Amino acid sequence: MNVENMDPVEVFAAGEKGRGLRVTKQLSAGDVVFAEASFAAVVFDSLSLQVCHSCFRRQPNPHRCAQCKFAHYCDRTCQRAAWDEHKQECSAIRKMGKAPNENVRLAARIMWRIQKDTGLVSDAQLTTLDLLEDHLTQMSPDDLKELKVDVQHFYNYWPKKRRAVGEEYVSHLFGVINCNGFTLSDQRGLQAVGVGLFPNLCLVNHDCWPNCTVILNHGSQTALDSSFHSEKRIELRALGSISEGEELTVSYVDFLNVSKDRQRLLKLQYYFDCRCEHCTSGSADALMTAARDRDGQKPSAEVLKEATEFSLQALVKIQEARTGGHFHEVVKLCRECLQKQDPLFGDTNVHLLRVLSIASETLSFLQQFPEAAGHAKRAVEGYAKLYHPNNAQLGMAIMRAGVMHWHAGLIEAAHGLICRAYAILLITHGAHHPITKDLEAMRAQTEMELRLFKENESVYQNMREAVLSSNPRMSVAGEQVLLTATS
Repeated sequence: MNVENMDPVEVFAAGEKGRGLRVTKQLSAGDVVFAEASFAAVVFDSLSLQVCHSCFRRQPNPHRCAQCKFAHYCDRTCQRAAWDEHKQECSAIRKMGKAPNENVRLAARIMWRIQKDTGLVSDAQLTTLDLLEDHLTQMSPDDLKELKVDVQHFYNYWPKKRRAVGEEYVSHLFGVINCNGFTLSDQRGLQAVGVGLFPNLCLVNHDCWPNCTVILNHGSQTALDSSFHSEKRIELRALGSISEGEELTVSYVDFLNVSKDRQRLLKLQYYFDCRCEHCTSGSADALMTAARDRDGQKPSAEVLKEATEFSLQALVKIQEARTGGHFHEVVKLCRECLQKQDPLFGDTNVHLLRVLSIASETLSFLQQFPEAAGHAKRAVEGYAKLYHPNNAQLGMAIMRAGVMHWHAGLIEAAHGLICRAYAILLITHGAHHPITKDLEAMRAQTEMELRLFKENESVYQNMREAVLSSNPRMSVAGEQVLLTATS
């Protein structure tokens, strides 16, 4: 973003929502509305040894900062690129003896940036951090107590020689982080690995059925000279046609919850009552709580209530087993739950979809691909009836289903699913994102395999068996699996 090439957005008064952003020209699906580098960002505490603190890519053996021994990087090139941002933090960690939690580290990085750049780092920054909402007056007593603890830890961490910062302003920063922090994902979009603050993005209001989506572009770290690195940045992308003067919206929560649950989450985390069309009308609630219709007969309300309560309890047990790494137990619990759900819940019931999703991913991890593919296919069919057709989560789910079908040897279904996913992620992520590039490679590979399959199925199956016998795990890169011997 720069003065010569300003983005097609402007700030406007959005009524009870406060300020908002709207477009000043017509946009089409896939257009980048604006890109924005982070004002400040940090890796989560739990992943500080596995994720590059500069570009937020996951790394198997990252290079460690020799001074603070906390920050990790892809290599020395990434480390040099991050030094300007890390040097103050590095010194503070060494003096304190350990790194504080991610919120304190982020607040400190924000303050160092403010003191360096006075809070406005480019002409395209549409607001300052001072003007962002902190919602301190609406916080619960418990939340305020936690915030005060973070404030105290901030002062223990903040260098005594630096300019003093008032407690009121530090509290404001923690409130802003709580309400406006944006979760950053790894290079494959598979795991949340950090949190950052993006002032322009903070101005984009919520809608449960938004017209935009946000993705993290990790930039280019291929140049040996760190000065040529492109910065990590978020990209706000249009999900469909947006008219001139229309407000830009994103979804702060996953749509795959009934309206009252979405409203509860939004009130708890962001302190507002959602009055979007989908929440007001509850238009998708019937699908999300659907019961199976057998010959015109549906289960009674009491039976459905019992099955729902059973599902919620089962999901708690499933998550506990999953967190503990007990994957065969996860599969056992999922099968038991599905046996209870299948006769009663419709194909779009969110409780059924959650179990199908966990079951498919766990079975895939255990290399039980035919069963995994079947569950993934059912989940995708349900998601497609609920999500926006260009929803990024839908695209990712279809991609995973395609990979599972590919592993299972179901090449026709695999190629079709991968093509569907590619069409969605071209819009949500763009052609140059690592996930889209993986999908493009998979699309080309499955297309070639499908041609071979149609020409001579027995030859294809023999080649596939040869690949599997020589390399049972195949070649896995994130979500990508290539039967390279057939190319």
